[in-house]
Amino acid sequence: MTIKSRLNARLADERGTALIIALMAMMLLTALGAAVVMVSNTETHIAANYRNSQEALYAADAAVERVVQDLLLVPRWNDILAGSAQSGFVDGAMTAAKTLPGGGQVTLCCGQNTATGELQTETDTLNLWGANNPQWKLFAWGPLSDMLPFQQIDSPMYVAVWVADDPADGPVDPATGLTTTPDGNPLSDLNGTLTLHAEAVGPSGTRKVVEVTVARTSSTEIERGQIAQRGQEELNQRARKAAVQTPGKSLTNMRMNNTTGNLIVQ
Repeated sequence: MTIKSRLNARLADERGTALIIALMAMMLLTALGAAVVMVSNTETHIAANYRNSQEALYAADAAVERVVQDLLLVPRWNDILAGSAQSGFVDGAMTAAKTLPGGGQVTLCCGQNTATGELQTETDTLNLWGANNPQWKLFAWGPLSDMLPFQQIDSPMYVAVWVADDPADGPVDPATGLTTTPDGNPLSDLNGTLTLHAEAVGPSGTRKVVEVTVARTSSTEIERGQIAQRGQEELNQRARKAAVQTPGKSLTNMRMNNTTGNLIVQ
């Protein structure tokens, strides 16, 4: 048999073809299986991150609600700006390191390398209000689960709320009820208005921020247009609380604006 004949015979031999086809099919199925597992894991992480994000937003909002109730019981808001008055919701000393749900620790106050220092540095860097730039004071902090007794809140979120004077604070014109000229003193409240900065942190580096401007007026009725669409029943509850919780004047005015990213309320 010539060389050419032997070559043609080998090319015509189909032995082992089934093995090659089976190996190729196995490789294809393995790649498809790996792709399905990766997609499933990715979707699981996306769902978990979304859940944590929403939970953190609600946690920050809950912290604001708690602090607003505490503010009703403080007759002199200048004591808050001076750092001598705090919320009843605190998790030990503010200078002690706090363990975060996602791992690691943070010191809330006070100094440059703390959460308060970072917030103040960010505010001073933007310098949007000049001499009236807010000077943040840590007011409330702790695990969200400690906000109600007997572990009624099942949440890993850790929340903290800072308070500062309203950047537009200044003498109020009795005729119009409006601020005339900013007073340039961020540690003195003249118009009965404060700014709250609430942060909630959770697993996987989740972090949400809510900022609220609250005002004290002579009315004991909570304004009906409050906090977007919270529901008439909650507004009615707020109105009933105002008459008994307010020693003199009451908090009535909240304005909310939604922006991309973190929720900021003004």
